Amino acid sequence: MLDLAKLAGQLPGISQHLRQEAAASRQRLEQAERLLQQTRARQEELIQEQENWRDRILFAAATPVEPLDTCVDLQPSPYSHTVFATDGSQISPSHHEIAYCYLINVGRIMLHYGQSLHPLLDSVPEVFYKGEDLHVSKQWGIRLEEWMSYRRTVSEIQMLADMACHWVLPPGAHQDIPNLAMVDGSLIYWFLEGLPLEARDQILSPILAAWEQLRQTKIPLIGYVSAPRSIEALNLLRLQACPYEHPNCVAHCGDLMDNYPCQQIGSLRDATFWVNRLAPGQRSPLYRSSLRILELYEEPQRIYFCYVHVGTEIARIELPAWVAEDSDLLVQSLGIILAQVHKGYGYPVALAEAHNQAVVRGSDRARFFALLEQQLIRAGVRNVSTSYKEARKRGGIA
Repeated sequence: MLDLAKLAGQLPGISQHLRQEAAASRQRLEQAERLLQQTRARQEELIQEQENWRDRILFAAATPVEPLDTCVDLQPSPYSHTVFATDGSQISPSHHEIAYCYLINVGRIMLHYGQSLHPLLDSVPEVFYKGEDLHVSKQWGIRLEEWMSYRRTVSEIQMLADMACHWVLPPGAHQDIPNLAMVDGSLIYWFLEGLPLEARDQILSPILAAWEQLRQTKIPLIGYVSAPRSIEALNLLRLQACPYEHPNCVAHCGDLMDNYPCQQIGSLRDATFWVNRLAPGQRSPLYRSSLRILELYEEPQRIYFCYVHVGTEIARIELPAWVAEDSDLLVQSLGIILAQVHKGYGYPVALAEAHNQAVVRGSDRARFFALLEQQLIRAGVRNVSTSYKEARKRGGIA
């Protein structure tokens, strides 16, 4: 139980710290604005510098493909369109349960607008209990809980592509309705960087295959990142702030401990900067991400991103190159995203509903293990029960 009386004494320190951070943030914003104007005047030169010295730069700076001061009004979404979305949840394995297994549940959403078609709102559960499912990750030193989350990512995108590419239109329905496939979170899978090659292939290959399926069917894919914490776009300003003739971080700053002379704006986040420049319904310039993990992606699947003021927040919108480089598809997709946020009162309604379909509540978990217990008893398995520890935690004493 949380002792609120003891906690209350620590809250004034938190509020004072936040006031100081707010004042420092205002100073960083002013400096970032000055650097942006200077960078805009040398944009092409700095992009070339970035390209020439890429292997000597110690930070990831995204490459803008439009002028840095770009603010574009988004177009309204098409009257008739379809949105596909998936999200996942899981029941983690536990040695204290009646059986050592895990479950992945993927919520699927298909919403039709202006078409008089029934929506799809359901979930697809899958139980993993075989030895190859439970122990394959041990050979690479990956904990099962981590491997389960990676498998969930694969299941989400595979079901999204399967749903979007293979659903059957009813007789008489229009074939060329604009559509959009959405996932919650980034399309840049950071966790791949630390994985062994074989493990990485088991995760990334099916993901890229599903992306290719969407590309072949011409269904645009986007990743919606709420409350983004990235600094990748503002990192380009560090090239302007560099005091040396060339941005050779390895030679000039390799022995410094995070106190680099180019960090004049500190850890200011992209979203914090763009909230002061974008009006609701506008987007920032389009950037091409330069993160090294993307070298594992195929060229049409390299990631671009922009920031969009959706009215309630600054969201980071990520999309593959084949979507970003098609101006009509880009405009259409961003318009549908904005409409989704408005319908969802601040967050895309399709993603919110996919989460609601996917989430596994405590009662769902209890019913799952109750069904499993019944099946084990029917199969003649004896001593079917949870551990004493789990039983005491559920029952309690007081």
